[in-house]
Amino acid sequence: MVRCAVIAVLCLAVLPADSQAIAEENSGIGAVVARTIEPLMKRYGIPGIAVGIVANGQSHVYDYGVASTVTKAPVNGATLFEIGSVTKTFTATLASYAQVTGKLSLPAPASTYLPTLRGSGFDRVSLVNLGTYTAGGLPLQVPGGISDQRQLMTYLRRWKALYAAGTQRTYSNVSIGLLGTIVAKSEGVPFGHAMQRTLLAPLRMDHTYLDVPSVEEGNYAQGYTSAGKPIRMAPGVLGPETFGIRTTAADLLRFVEANMLMLHIDPLLQRAITQTHTGYYRAGAMTQDLIWEQYRYPVDLERLLEGNSIRMLYESNPVVALHPPLAPRDDVWLNKTGSTNGFASYVAFVPGRHVGIVLLANKSYPIAARVKAAYDLLRQI
Repeated sequence: MVRCAVIAVLCLAVLPADSQAIAEENSGIGAVVARTIEPLMKRYGIPGIAVGIVANGQSHVYDYGVASTVTKAPVNGATLFEIGSVTKTFTATLASYAQVTGKLSLPAPASTYLPTLRGSGFDRVSLVNLGTYTAGGLPLQVPGGISDQRQLMTYLRRWKALYAAGTQRTYSNVSIGLLGTIVAKSEGVPFGHAMQRTLLAPLRMDHTYLDVPSVEEGNYAQGYTSAGKPIRMAPGVLGPETFGIRTTAADLLRFVEANMLMLHIDPLLQRAITQTHTGYYRAGAMTQDLIWEQYRYPVDLERLLEGNSIRMLYESNPVVALHPPLAPRDDVWLNKTGSTNGFASYVAFVPGRHVGIVLLANKSYPIAARVKAAYDLLRQI
């Protein structure tokens, strides 16, 4: 991994003397990144950004700005960012792994694995529906007043679908959070344990956490709202399953590499990761995979902005089921955005070209700006 730290100006990483070719490549990529990221930070008043790039078989991380406007500590390789809903791609991978290992079946009804929901609307909602937001109109957030799993299950037993399952895509933390609950139950351990045992440890993501340990608190970036107010995420029901991960750019880049078959890992885990790229529904400009959002490559910026629009986030949108589902393929752009009140993230990659990008920022700023920055960077690289 080549790292370049940037505070006010770009500083190239020191490389071995026999790595001239890599140095030249890094210099070129670093210059491209600087031309895009520095104006972005200035425009939106972003204190710090970490950028991870995979290109030409090499991974690069570039750090900009500060992790806190108070301490002025620079963003560096150990800086932890909240990645928001990019967490959902990890939850989807856990579900895929549980299917690969025979612990659950994604086409099965959700109530099969949660007896408390038998006889409810979840008899007609599959795990695929939960992982593609097509359950029938589950709410974006866990409703107010629900503070534990018992209360959540009471709410879900009484929930009435607004649409038939598999006909509308309604982006929902409750949907993927419930899938995560089912996965943990199938694994027989708490969700965090399943995440650590199945994904984080095998992928050697050693600086990725659902609960930041005390020894890492000093590396945890301060987040800022769009208005500049300091904030970090608060715990909540289904938080770990939907938005709870804090990680570094380098660790998240390893996850991207695993999604592009670039790591040597257990074949069952690799199969599970790849199968999250299966397309289940066509939703406007994009194909909805198991959490990942897919576009045929090459793709133009207009389609990416449409697929990542506010309309797709906050409104229900009709979908067309793909029969059979679209098998994972190389010639696609896969992406996922993530937001908490004080952090913003975006991940995108093209498996067949082994190119990918991770954008992590400690301030909330528009999704469209993230997508455009990533698109511009990968297009130039």
